[in-house]
Amino acid sequence: MQHHIELGMNTHTKRIIKILIIFMGLMSTVFASSQGHSATPYLDGSALSILWVIPFVGILLSIAIFPLIAPSFWHHNFGKISLLCAAVFIIPFIIFHGFSITLYELIHVSLLEYIPFIILLLALFTISGGVRLTGTLVGKPLTNLAIILVGTFFASWMGTTGAAMLLIRPLIRANEKRQYKVHTIVFFIFLVANIGGSLTPLGDPPLFLGFLKGVSFFWTTTAMFKPMLFMVISLAIIYFVIDSYLFKKENSIEDDGEMHKLGLEGSFNLLLLCGVIASVLLSGFWHPQISFMVYHVDVELQNLARDLLLLSLTLISWKMTSQSIREANEYTWFPIIEVAKLFAGIFVTIIPAIAILKAGTHGALASVVDSVSNNGEPVNYMYFWLTGILSSFLDNAPTYLVFFNTAGGDPSILMGAKHNTLLAISAGAVFMGANTYIGNAPNFMVKSISESSGIEMPSFFGYFLKYALPILFPLYFAVMYLFFL
Repeated sequence: MQHHIELGMNTHTKRIIKILIIFMGLMSTVFASSQGHSATPYLDGSALSILWVIPFVGILLSIAIFPLIAPSFWHHNFGKISLLCAAVFIIPFIIFHGFSITLYELIHVSLLEYIPFIILLLALFTISGGVRLTGTLVGKPLTNLAIILVGTFFASWMGTTGAAMLLIRPLIRANEKRQYKVHTIVFFIFLVANIGGSLTPLGDPPLFLGFLKGVSFFWTTTAMFKPMLFMVISLAIIYFVIDSYLFKKENSIEDDGEMHKLGLEGSFNLLLLCGVIASVLLSGFWHPQISFMVYHVDVELQNLARDLLLLSLTLISWKMTSQSIREANEYTWFPIIEVAKLFAGIFVTIIPAIAILKAGTHGALASVVDSVSNNGEPVNYMYFWLTGILSSFLDNAPTYLVFFNTAGGDPSILMGAKHNTLLAISAGAVFMGANTYIGNAPNFMVKSISESSGIEMPSFFGYFLKYALPILFPLYFAVMYLFFL
């Protein structure tokens, strides 16, 4: 099903410019008002009831249920539903906790999390959409497996989002004549969009956060290699068996008998992807100690520079890539618009959930935090499961950080005496992002791009119950017994 969204950028550009002007005006007002206040507003997670999580649960249920019971309504109104869920949280929060702390939390999550998140996705989505693999590419089991494994390898070095955005379109094109292809997209999400990012801090946001906290760059490579290898080999075998069986059930794919040499159009975009990686690394290595205060929120120069570089690379890709390449890739703006609107609501409504979790044993989720230790000793398999399950529904980066600090927060100890504890936290955050569409940034993007290409992806519940639960969870139990017991 093609979404009726024009390829041209003019209308969307005008809207974006208007939004930016309004946003900058608001920020200037907020910046001015912040000069008269010295105390930073503080959200005490220990004082929050678990009932504050209801709007977040509401948006998750909306994503899960509306596409099933009212698909047309959802398609035209998902942005309004996301806004409604955000408003259901914001308005009562202002009433009970005050305007100041609410404004602070909204600005904090916008400037430090949501906007960088969307800018990175926009850059990767636009740049990867300018790369097109040409030639003979038929979606036979071995071909599909090869594409997925190549993406799995690249995910650790260019990020799960970068690898997923680069290879999802070639995979879809290779399988355009296949009858059964949903399972291929699902395994692509499992491996390329999640598990493939296990080996370096570049692969997945929580690992990059650990790197910034002092975890050695190559500790992740050596420590995560065996668990990742087990998951990759197991899933590759399962996928190949399933795809081979389904391939035999289909009518044979017609072949014109000619071999068309593989080629690459828009290859300069690969250099721009390297620029994206360099921009992200810049924000991790460069610390000029310069920041700008926006209502008590520090916006550091290196992060601002990263975002400006990413926007510049996006614009270069858009201007220099032939529109014929994007048309051949069936490129539309719908996937990034969908993700931007839905995740705006998710990032806002997740505020109290993260605050409660950060309160540790003093918060409403104290029993969850208590369960990861026994008489002061870490229970590694519980770290694995709890980090993973929470990462499936919450942002896996702050979830990783919460349990990183719960385990002591000292990187030298966590890489040494508590090696398996850090491994459990890392594996849980990365592997179990594959459990749901919102578990990791590229999951929902892959789903949306696939649906834009006419592939009917399973619902939120369908994905979890039909694929993640029966396929991934037995492997998680195996990982637990092999590495954390």
